[in-house]
Amino acid sequence: MAMTPRTGAERAAHPPSPSTPAPVEVPPSTRRSILRRGTGLAAAGVVVAVGVAGAGSLLSRPGNDRQLVFTSVAEAMREVERLAAASAHTQALEPATAWSWAQTLEHCAQSIEFSLNGFPAPRSALFQNTVGLAAFQVFALRGRMSHNLAEPIPGAPVLSASAASASAMLARLRTAAQHFQDHTGPLHSHFAYGDLNKAQYEQAHAMHLANHLSAFDVRAG
Repeated sequence: MAMTPRTGAERAAHPPSPSTPAPVEVPPSTRRSILRRGTGLAAAGVVVAVGVAGAGSLLSRPGNDRQLVFTSVAEAMREVERLAAASAHTQALEPATAWSWAQTLEHCAQSIEFSLNGFPAPRSALFQNTVGLAAFQVFALRGRMSHNLAEPIPGAPVLSASAASASAMLARLRTAAQHFQDHTGPLHSHFAYGDLNKAQYEQAHAMHLANHLSAFDVRAG
């Protein structure tokens, strides 16, 4: 059936609906849910990007992961001392990583030393300002980092520590931690995370130590 065209007055009185719908108010609970999903997707994107870039598996976990959390280097060093005492008196460290206790101590000492003296093979500025920065932010947000516990720092000397040198590596780590605590000048850029201030480096070192120490425990009996 043919429709009678509307007059100008009728069109003015009843304008057509706009093509763009009116905005819909999203409840706060829904907005929070969307933000949480977005954060998860961002973290997944960081892992994929870093894997493609060849920086190792950021979310790898050993079979025995105690999931320790430290907020300072001093707090982490207290756990180092506890494990070292157990190792010295009872030979009771149960590792869940390819590296020995002595190698782990040497690696952690290297990381702190490089923050004071400079990393030998830093990633590109582009990597540090994108993938590296995003990775640090994700780790800092959850308070823990996860990385390949048998991956050396790029350009670092090959770990030379043997089981017999654990006491020497413990002394080296103690010295590095103390030098970091006493340091008041500028710090060198992290090889992956880029420029960090003292507080951020404190968190980075604490998370790094926590991740490695989580792979060691005192063997029962």
